[in-house]
Amino acid sequence: MKNTICFLLLVLIGYGRAFPQSETDSVKVYFHVSDTHIDPSFSGNGASLDSIFHKLETDSLLYGPTRKLRSVKVTGAASPEGSVKFNRYLSEKRAGAIFNEFRRKGLLSDSIASFTYIGRDWHGLQSEVESDENVPYRSDVLSLLERINSSNPPAHPLAELKSLHGGIPYRYLLAELFPDLRASRLTVEYERLFPAMRIPDLPLESPELITELNGEILPLPIKLGSVKECRPFYMALKTNMLYDALLIPNIGAEFYVGKNISLTADWMYGWWDRDRSHYYWRAYGGNIGARWWFGKAAHEKPLTGHHLGIFAGAVTYDFELGKGGIMGGIPRGTLWDRCNFISGVEYGYSLPVTRRLNIDFSFAVGYMGGKYLKYEPKNDFYIWQSTHRLHWIGPTKAEISLVWLIGCDNYNRSKGGKK
Repeated sequence: MKNTICFLLLVLIGYGRAFPQSETDSVKVYFHVSDTHIDPSFSGNGASLDSIFHKLETDSLLYGPTRKLRSVKVTGAASPEGSVKFNRYLSEKRAGAIFNEFRRKGLLSDSIASFTYIGRDWHGLQSEVESDENVPYRSDVLSLLERINSSNPPAHPLAELKSLHGGIPYRYLLAELFPDLRASRLTVEYERLFPAMRIPDLPLESPELITELNGEILPLPIKLGSVKECRPFYMALKTNMLYDALLIPNIGAEFYVGKNISLTADWMYGWWDRDRSHYYWRAYGGNIGARWWFGKAAHEKPLTGHHLGIFAGAVTYDFELGKGGIMGGIPRGTLWDRCNFISGVEYGYSLPVTRRLNIDFSFAVGYMGGKYLKYEPKNDFYIWQSTHRLHWIGPTKAEISLVWLIGCDNYNRSKGGKK
């Protein structure tokens, strides 16, 4: 029975590969008169772009194992008023404007895009007139547009349209239909490598199946009937290798909360001592903070690329190498006395190195304050020398951390990782 089920699954996948399903997603944005910059508040542009961005990102269009990107077509257009040269310029700039919105988010690249610059969109105007019964002298307007879009167009089409019936149709077209022609459209075409299918609930465990799909070896789910969609979750565990090199073990955690924001927390604890030689190397404390991620890599995947952050924390230390020692905080005092406190701002970059590992380089400046004391070891005693108050403004943290990426969809797909 198990072998039969395995065979049927492989047949279904083979059928899907033999007959891929072509699908498209597209978005159209509109421009002000003679303008080439996208205004999100104009004609619903912001909502249209957000909708397709969300679909491409959540559906994993570029990286999903069930889809293959085929082409990206970008079209820029202009309404017929204005010169031929200027409308060509508007078309090129408007096509570039919509494509750059996707390129900035890291969703598409130039290598797969083709561009069409319509200039004066006479075909679009004809379609608009055909669907609008309120156009004055509609039949005469359509007759003229058919001649303009034919293989033998008039020498001065715009002038003829303006003069038709004393300009009455033109004034209507200019006010009602031309705004829809000042637009650019981006269409993404891809094919589904096998059709969506639901595996029925079966009370059995199947052996793991391996099949080749789009040049990759993919395991099928081990347990039939329990296939669930992966909900993206982004978390990281990390250790600062600079502190590790100083024999101060440490660990940190980071959680992505959305909108390019993550929350961080870390803790270090090193407690080494040799009383006979008066050797102390002690430090413990931690920080909490928040980061804002930005740049192309950060838009491709959370917890990657450039980041700016703020943090605050507390630390206690005791360093003494056989002579005079220094201790951060006052023993047996209040909480505020026992620690030195740190706050600051940081900049860093998290670089992918393998599928689930990053290296995070960070540097911070800020303020460190509190009390510390100096002492000298004599025989079996530690003699207090002086107490000081610390007010430090400058570098407060350096980090070269090894980062382990945890969570569904939290892996590197391009450089440094396996797609």
